[in-house]
Amino acid sequence: MSRTDLRTLATDERRDLADFLAGLTDEQWETRSLCEEWTVRQVVAHMISYDDLTIPLLLRRMVAGGFRVNGMNPLGVAAYDATSPAEVLTELRTHLRPRGLTAMGGGGIALTDGLVHHQDIRRALDAPRRVPAERLLPALGFALKALALPSRHHVRGLRLVATDLDWTHGDGPEVTGPGEAVLMAIAGRPAALTDLDGPGVATLAQRLTAKPAA
Repeated sequence: MSRTDLRTLATDERRDLADFLAGLTDEQWETRSLCEEWTVRQVVAHMISYDDLTIPLLLRRMVAGGFRVNGMNPLGVAAYDATSPAEVLTELRTHLRPRGLTAMGGGGIALTDGLVHHQDIRRALDAPRRVPAERLLPALGFALKALALPSRHHVRGLRLVATDLDWTHGDGPEVTGPGEAVLMAIAGRPAALTDLDGPGVATLAQRLTAKPAA
């Protein structure tokens, strides 16, 4: 898949999220997402918090965050603390096409980050959807090599099988289920475990609950 295609898929994913968010109540915007420390509004703020950073500004955030993802991310979210849901939604619509750091990897960062966080919101609000396969397939592959995710630790020695896609990964005890649930689990979301089956689920569950999601 070309870099242009990945960035286009990321744009489509952000647009679908924006359309969904437009129908939320103020209470839903302040609901805790699967990122337990963030509300729906804060998750959206995080998604766009890197787009406008120049290299110097990114370096400053890295230093301020102690060169740790979990130290850098809260700084970007905090910049939107005084921003209303309507204003955050406007910002998202302004940033539909990823740029800056999120455009790296040909748009793979924005696609994977956007898809996972879209589901963080959807699952928290009990609002399921069918994720387009053309977005889910590259996101599964990208998530397994993303430095910001602990996915390689989570899936080591396991065979992952998406039952609704032509996608498998690894060797060992199997973990099977819908591709969306597989993606969310390897990205560190224990809530997805209930949608998975197979002899490898117990091992995956132990790894996911032993440390917080990234």
